[in-house]
Amino acid sequence: MSAQLVLPNGGMFSDRAHHFAVRVQFEDTDVTGVVHHPTYLNYMERARSDALRLLKIDHRAVMEGGLGYFAIAALKVRYLRPARLDDVLTITSQIIDLRAASWVVHQRVMRDGQEMTCADITVAFLAPNGRPQRQPKAWTEAYKVMLKDPL
Repeated sequence: MSAQLVLPNGGMFSDRAHHFAVRVQFEDTDVTGVVHHPTYLNYMERARSDALRLLKIDHRAVMEGGLGYFAIAALKVRYLRPARLDDVLTITSQIIDLRAASWVVHQRVMRDGQEMTCADITVAFLAPNGRPQRQPKAWTEAYKVMLKDPL
């Protein structure tokens, strides 16, 4: 039998949002099987990274090319109910504000249609010196697929 390349599952765009699924693993939980509160932020980060990948924004190439990097500038999170070991969660991401050097994304962690956690996250694009810089126009155009109210 020959070795076959196994690729990670990715998300998808639908209804002006990005949707990304994760399964809660043992390492994500405390001794009671409840997801640790910072783990939700990790799930959201994975979803945002997947969205960039699907939008053909190569974050790694941007960083390695010295063009800049993304950083979280602000975060407002609400924990509504606990997720537990082995739950399948869907992270839905929708851009609610798009600016030249940043975007605000509303992310929801859902289980079976029930909201578990939500956050508004400001993602800034920074130059290598750490100062905000304008994102390439192609990116701001690409983001519109997940912009709540398109311009």
